[in-house]
Amino acid sequence: MKKFARYLLITCCAVFFITAILIFRPVPIVYESKAIAERRTVSEIYSNPGNDIIFRMEDTPRRFYINRGLENGLDLDELKEKLIGNAIVVKYPKYWTPLDWNNSVRHISKVEFDGEVLFNEFKR
Repeated sequence: MKKFARYLLITCCAVFFITAILIFRPVPIVYESKAIAERRTVSEIYSNPGNDIIFRMEDTPRRFYINRGLENGLDLDELKEKLIGNAIVVKYPKYWTPLDWNNSVRHISKVEFDGEVLFNEFKR
């Protein structure tokens, strides 16, 4: 019985540790050639208390965000004026986390509009 309890404890600790790693690992910063690109029309742009800039697009329930975009010099009002109602290209890394198991929120690595790069954090 002691061996079973020990085995169960070790297994539970391992599962907890692996889950913690999956949850708290950072979003990978990849090369642009490894990113997924989508062209979508912006329907809404807003920020959250963490200074992220969040984009809602037409024809998808998925949201896209620029992590700490306001802290990195992006202006929310300028983005709203320029992008709402217009098509942009967003590029993002392919990754998975248990906190977003259905991929409903995507971290943006690059935003392009009308041939202009508005945001880029890809590796060079």
